[in-house]
Formats: sequence, structure tokens, C-alpha cells
Amino acid sequence: MKKTKMKTITIKEFEYLQCRNKNEKNYISENIFKTLENFALKNESYNYLKPIYKKGYGKVLQVQNYVGVIQTKNILIEILPKLSNFDDEKLRQIVINMLKTLKKSPFKKLNFSNIKNIKMPLLEIFISIFLEELSILIKKGLKSDYILKEENLKFLKGRLKLKEQIKKNFIHKERFFVEYDEFLVDRIENRLIKTTLKYLYNLSNSMQNQKRIREFLFVFEEVGISHNIKSDFAKIKLNRQMRDYENILLYSKIFLQNKSFTPFNGDDIVYALLFDMNLLFESFVGDYIKKRCKNVSLQDKTHHLVKTPKKFALKPDIVINNGEIIMDTKWKILDQNKNNYRISQTDMYQMYAYGKKYEKCKKLYLIYPKNNKFNIPEFEYEKNLHLKVLFFDFKENKLKDCKEKDSLCWYG
Repeated sequence: MKKTKMKTITIKEFEYLQCRNKNEKNYISENIFKTLENFALKNESYNYLKPIYKKGYGKVLQVQNYVGVIQTKNILIEILPKLSNFDDEKLRQIVINMLKTLKKSPFKKLNFSNIKNIKMPLLEIFISIFLEELSILIKKGLKSDYILKEENLKFLKGRLKLKEQIKKNFIHKERFFVEYDEFLVDRIENRLIKTTLKYLYNLSNSMQNQKRIREFLFVFEEVGISHNIKSDFAKIKLNRQMRDYENILLYSKIFLQNKSFTPFNGDDIVYALLFDMNLLFESFVGDYIKKRCKNVSLQDKTHHLVKTPKKFALKPDIVINNGEIIMDTKWKILDQNKNNYRISQTDMYQMYAYGKKYEKCKKLYLIYPKNNKFNIPEFEYEKNLHLKVLFFDFKENKLKDCKEKDSLCWYG
């Protein structure tokens, strides 16, 4: 089955899509623009795409703090993080490294060396990851189970169903309406995997991925497909025997139910897999700190802003040593020339609240992605309460201060 190659547009956060100037890389047709605008309006509370007016272009759709893919019937839009000095290949690698730190995510077990072509769009990389995981499962062997079957046979097998026997075989006395257990590979888990394969075959535009999917579908030839995906996922019980299936079924759920940690609505959108960069950065930095420091609590819920009655829970991203060090992550590119370096006044108030409520607090930190060198001073709230800005350097994979000191300079 030959498929028409789909146009792919790769853009960064806060760049825009437009339907005026055909010569620019972010051009889409008016029909696709309307489809995506409708998608944006239906998902306004999540703010994936924001309709704005731009001089010389009219109405455009500006990408917000989300990365991932949106696919219509005609075009695939890949959204990557807005970090300068990185090519698209490196940006995809950064996204995948962040995904590996998410809780309850199949990406946690991802072996990056298994990804053979990081030059592909993110969607094709996600499909490749799924296929790589599936190949490991197939090598271990697909699980079979006793499946209850009902049939009208010419011989007696299993248990005779009297009610159906009378109803179906009143004339045909030579037949037996029976139910019996048969040990088959056609079980719910395998049906969901086969359904995922068929879905991904229609979604993928990579010849390499399509070829592998066809090969795997041959392995699943004796397996049916799922006709009620939500119900079938609810029936799965992953015991010790089925542990090998856990990760591949998490991937299947992501693809079949669009479980991208950010729900969406839109009938004209074929597929959308979008991740909030604020959550990804928070998870990534939290994982980084936890691997290097002892006594770390993520999303700590020890204190409330109001004691009596307990209201307005405080949830700092990272708490170390029972509140001696408190950190919050912010996915925002700071600017030396902007007012307050683009640090939000709300964030400063929030950090002050943390510092006052955690009585042991000695150090407060706001962590941002590193984009350029900055000279941001240490902020003094009070005599013994200071806040310092740190940057995560994705080139060196280290946390640094403004003076480019080592990643653990703040922990001394």
C-alpha cells in the first residue's frame, strides 16, 4: 500500500504558523490554518496554539510552551524547545531525555542508543521507540492465555450449553452448541498491541517504520484487533507473568488514547502528542538533583500559606534537607536587557512565601534553562533570606550559577 508523503513543518516554541507568505517555512494553507485554529479554540484552556495578529501576516497561530507533534490529514507539525545554539537533532534528544524522567511514563526505561535516526521528526522517533520495545517483547515470546470460546460444532467439546443447544439445534440434532477454553495468543493485551500497530501504520510516513510494522503484523496474524479500546485497557491485569508487557502497553495507551499528559479535543486533528515544557523541565531538573543529593523531596506538601484553617497548599518543586534549600524550576528564557531580566514578580513573591514558611530555609533558588551568559545579582529579601538564580546548561548537562561555576556550587 503506497502512501503519499506528508509535508512536515518543524518550528520552535513561540514561533508561529501563517497562511499569507508561501515562501516562508512556517506557511500552511488556509484550510489547514482553519483546522488548527479550530483546534486551538476548542483547547483554549490548555493554550497549545494562540491566535494573534502579526504585522504583515495578519492572523497567525503562535505555538506556546508545548513540544511534540500535531498531525492533520495533510501536514505534520513538529514543535521543539526554544533553545538557541542547538540544531533540531539535539533538541529532539533534549526532549527525549526529559521524557525519560516523567513518572508513570514508558519513556523511563528508554535506552537512547536504540534510537537509530534522531533526524526523524519526533512522531517517527516515538513510533521507532515503540517498535524497538515491541521487538524485545517478541524475542521473549508473546503470551498466550485460555480464551473462552462458543461454537456450534459437529462434535462435543467442552461444556454443552443447553439453552443455546435447544434454540440453535432443535432441527440439527447432529450439532452441539458448546463453550470451551482454548490456549490462544489472541488475548486482550496482544489485541491492543496489534491495534496500535495498525494505527501507527496509517500514522507513519517513514518507510523504515512502515516496513517494520508490516513485519510485526505478520507475527500478530492470529491475533484480532480491539473494538473497544477503553474497555480493553480497563480489563488488563499486569501480574508477575505479564511484567514484560507493562512498558509496551503504556506506549499503546499513549498512541491509542492520546495519553500525552495533556488532553485535547478536535475531530479534524488526526493525532496530537503534546507535552508541557514547564512540567518536563520541572521533572528533568528534579531528577537531576535527586541523583546528586540526599534527602530530596519533589513537589513537597509540608506547608500551607494559611495555617488556620489549612488553605492554599505550598508545593515547591524541590526541597532539600527538610527545607534548608528550596528550589523552583521555570521554563523561561531570561533576558539581560528586559525589565527584571524577565523574572516574574509572582515567582519572586512565591519564593518569599516558601522562605518564610520553611523555618529552616537558608537558601532559595530559581532555576531557568541556560541560553546565554547572564550577570544576575543575588536578591536579598531580608538579612538572612536570599534568592539566587541558577541555569541548567543543556550542552554540558550541568546546573550552573551566573559565574559558570560547577553544577553543585549551590550545595556547599
